[in-house]
Amino acid sequence: MLTQDKKTSFWVISDTHLIADSLHDDGQAFSQMQKTSQGKDLYYQETALSAFVRMAEEKKPAAIIVTGDVTFNGERVSAERFAEIFKPLTKTKLLVLPGNHDIYDGWAREFHGKKQYYAGQISPRMWRNIFRTSYETAVSVDSSSLAYSVQLNPDYLLILADSNDYGKEESATAPATAGFLGKEQRKSIKEQLQYASQHNLRVIFCMHHNLYAHNPAVNKGYVVDDYRELRKLLAQYNVKLVFSGHIHAQNIMPPQNSCPAMEVVTAIFCSNDQVYGVVKVSPKEISYTCHHFKMRDYLTDKEKLNWTLTHFHDYLENIQLGTISAELMQKDLYRNHDDLTSVRQMGRLFGEMNYHFFTGKNHINFDELQKLKKSEIYQRLISENPQYELYLQTLYDTSAHDNLHVKIKY
Repeated sequence: MLTQDKKTSFWVISDTHLIADSLHDDGQAFSQMQKTSQGKDLYYQETALSAFVRMAEEKKPAAIIVTGDVTFNGERVSAERFAEIFKPLTKTKLLVLPGNHDIYDGWAREFHGKKQYYAGQISPRMWRNIFRTSYETAVSVDSSSLAYSVQLNPDYLLILADSNDYGKEESATAPATAGFLGKEQRKSIKEQLQYASQHNLRVIFCMHHNLYAHNPAVNKGYVVDDYRELRKLLAQYNVKLVFSGHIHAQNIMPPQNSCPAMEVVTAIFCSNDQVYGVVKVSPKEISYTCHHFKMRDYLTDKEKLNWTLTHFHDYLENIQLGTISAELMQKDLYRNHDDLTSVRQMGRLFGEMNYHFFTGKNHINFDELQKLKKSEIYQRLISENPQYELYLQTLYDTSAHDNLHVKIKY
């Protein structure tokens, strides 16, 4: 048990995608990788995570749960560096579960000069050893996967599932996007749910892949393949809260059909707003609030001399918007090479709409949405890029739903 305190808190982060500084030299090959990394920051994550640990040491949550994709592309050195960064925690337990980019990822690379080279990959056994302090706290460890469960306090059990599809040896191919739990792991999960029921523990369930489809236009490979079986299990044992990651967006889905679970997807930490969730539990209630890490407050004096680090959210927003807009603008320039202004406006609009969705700030009133859809730039955007029309229609929410806060009562 992590704490005897019935009123305690823990934090959730996801998709840190750390590549250790020792695996690159800031050269041409690494610069190219940064440009094609879909808006992730690859340069400063050691600094960002170290500052995050300093904040945790000050605020002392009972645990920090990381819902997968700890590493950029499954580099063993990156996982080891991640564990080392979090080692100074004294009152807070690090609870890590793998993502689809962590185990036997054939994209694991290191970068020197103009070239990239194969980097050592992570086996399941290595993962358990690197993050052994996480597994040492477990009340149960699944022998068929990297799943385990930890008792948070006298009232709550944390089940950390392994939803990833990886082979039994090092890979030379891209990591699988889709994932599943499988029959053996579901059996282990059911045993933990039974254990929780017998000991009057409420369950909080965590995995990398999603329980629900958080975007109707883009969900293939993100919802866990055996979601039907998992939802039945969660319904049978009245599990009311699930945490996941994978889609890089901040999103909350209410219970669906007969499944009573609310699912909170935590946005990517190495992009957008450096999101982390604060979860407060008591015997009768759980509350979740999305926070944006104010990294500047936890930088060293030397780090504060770096303009990028002291304006980090601006930096992250710029690389995210630039990445989202760039591909669309490059295609449109071929068709509209004499109208650069319109191409820029379409790219900016496309980037902003995506950015609002990924940061969970996608609420808009109906009239504002209709005005946006009738605008000349929006109409031209979908006219010249009809493949995005359905997707763009899914990005804004006109309901009273909140992606940043949720409260669950028992």
